[in-house]
Amino acid sequence: MAAPVVDAGYLKEVDKARRDLRALIASKNCAPVMLRLAWHDAGTYDVKTKTGGPNGSIRNEEEHKHGANAGLKIAIDLCETVKAKHPRITYADLYQLAGVVAVEVTGGPTIDFVPGRRDSLVSPKEGRLPDAKQGSAHLRDVFYRMGLSDKDIVALSGGHTLGRAHPERSGFDGPWTNEPLKFDNSYFVELLEGEKEGLLKLPTDKVLVEDPEFRGYVELFAKDEDAFFKDYAESHKKLSELGFTSPKSASKSDAHTSILLAQSAVGVAVAAAVVFLSYCYEVSRRSK
Repeated sequence: MAAPVVDAGYLKEVDKARRDLRALIASKNCAPVMLRLAWHDAGTYDVKTKTGGPNGSIRNEEEHKHGANAGLKIAIDLCETVKAKHPRITYADLYQLAGVVAVEVTGGPTIDFVPGRRDSLVSPKEGRLPDAKQGSAHLRDVFYRMGLSDKDIVALSGGHTLGRAHPERSGFDGPWTNEPLKFDNSYFVELLEGEKEGLLKLPTDKVLVEDPEFRGYVELFAKDEDAFFKDYAESHKKLSELGFTSPKSASKSDAHTSILLAQSAVGVAVAAAVVFLSYCYEVSRRSK
């Protein structure tokens, strides 16, 4: 599908949708599932084939019925209430905006959001999202395929500070933190403190303290929430823009091209003027 025209009108609709999402998420306490929706729509990206990614395809029945997406139809349907009020906004932008808002309204960092994603009706094959039962090699395979780093793996895992696992969706049960509707660094604190009754640690959580490269980031984020918020905001933005060239980047390129064209035009005009004046001088000289 064609990319949306991100003009003043589109940006105004994005601002209105942001306000509606804040109200919706606050009233429904649905920040965790909105963040999961944004993550799962984006997390299918393959940097080599340039397929998948944050393109709204998770709304396709084929994709939201993937095993890893169990329960996300709830978030898709909630987003429809906002989409109905702001039909010009693409699903791809709406889902990523919902993830950004979910983090912000629960006390997390402000994440830069650039609109302009195009929608797709083509869904990737099942199996691109992380399997919670796997280890560090699997995490790296999945995140490196997206073009992300070890720091991104740990920072984005910090999103588990929100919400809980549901046995009917993942086979696991329970929250990761004592305040599952508050975005903070407690996920990392709990990881370092070990097993606790009532709190969940998935195999993919445990490897973050077992793997030496991952553990360094866990220790940093556990002791310094500001560092976590900074790195999380950067990693979340990268995730939300996988395979996406923002209109800002395009406009900068267009502006640079326009400058070069203008400079070339000026050069041609100056050269023409010099030739014309030389011709006039020569005609004047010969007439004397």
